[in-house]
Amino acid sequence: MVWIIIIAVAAVVLLGAGLFFFRGGGGATPPLQGTPRPKSGTSVLDVSKDTADGTDGGGGVDVLDPPVVEEAPPSKPTFRERLSKARGAFTGYITSIVGRGVDDQTWEELEEALIRADVGVQTTQSVIESVQEQAAANKVTEGAEVIELLRAELKSRLSGFDRSLKMADTSPSIWLFVGVNGVGKTTTIGKLAKRESNDGKTVVLAAGDTFRAAAAEQLEMWADRAGTEIVRGAEGADPSSVVFDAVESASAKGADLVLADTAGRLHNKTNLMEELTKVRRVAEKGAGKVSEVLLVLDATTGQNGLTQAAQFTQAVEVTGVVLSKLDGSAKGGIVIAIHQELGIPVKLVGLGEGADDLVDFDPDEFVDALLST
Repeated sequence: MVWIIIIAVAAVVLLGAGLFFFRGGGGATPPLQGTPRPKSGTSVLDVSKDTADGTDGGGGVDVLDPPVVEEAPPSKPTFRERLSKARGAFTGYITSIVGRGVDDQTWEELEEALIRADVGVQTTQSVIESVQEQAAANKVTEGAEVIELLRAELKSRLSGFDRSLKMADTSPSIWLFVGVNGVGKTTTIGKLAKRESNDGKTVVLAAGDTFRAAAAEQLEMWADRAGTEIVRGAEGADPSSVVFDAVESASAKGADLVLADTAGRLHNKTNLMEELTKVRRVAEKGAGKVSEVLLVLDATTGQNGLTQAAQFTQAVEVTGVVLSKLDGSAKGGIVIAIHQELGIPVKLVGLGEGADDLVDFDPDEFVDALLST
């Protein structure tokens, strides 16, 4: 009986020793399922000792700063992407013309397409006559060839204009913005201020629209975004004095450019147009010189813009047109009418609401986008 007890105790001791060595010795407890062990040479303690500056505090793993990811610059909007509404005025007609030979219906549909796109009756007739003459001279028989002749004709009529934004020989240069209410003058100025500032110019904004309560506040918001100075006066102050003060401030600080807002006014109000003439005259009494007078037109108004442009040109000698909201208009043909009937170049166009959506007008891209299917 005693031997049986001794044998049982020995068995228990041997079994316990086997389990001890099987578990790795020293009584270490295996990690819980799903919790990995630290790799060789590291420990949880080592990681906790890493210092804030990224150096290892206890011989363990270095904590590396996350890589710096540079933001990609915003992509430039393309005419092809943004002129879907204007292109829609042409697409159906082009598809119809391309699919058959040249006949009387070809010219009727082409004329209707141009008028629907707001090219204007007079300009449309001139364009059609020119394309017909070229088609006859080259013995064109296919509709697709007619469209190519139209493409070349429109590009030709939009060529030959200087679309650059001029700087004066001496600083500061003054760019004066004019136009009726609601066309987007203030927004255009803000976007252009951001662009010119990004290009390295020192810009001062002149809040010359002293009649619209929110105009100066809106321009101040753009000044903050563009990192530029703004000069404003009291509500109802003389716009000429505000612009003059802005030019003097720019001159004193050695700034390159003054972008001057003016009150939106109706082109058929004689006294208001005379006041605009005064703004330009006073602007040049100091150190600066007006090198651009930019008329901002809303592309959605179509042919109404021609009347506005003619009146403003008489008052302040418009040097170029900024066509806002072109992306939202089916009346893109107004670009051709402006060039043909007024001889004023479209220099900038708005292709969206973003700060980078005010772009230089490219006639070739414009025509290709208009006539593509």
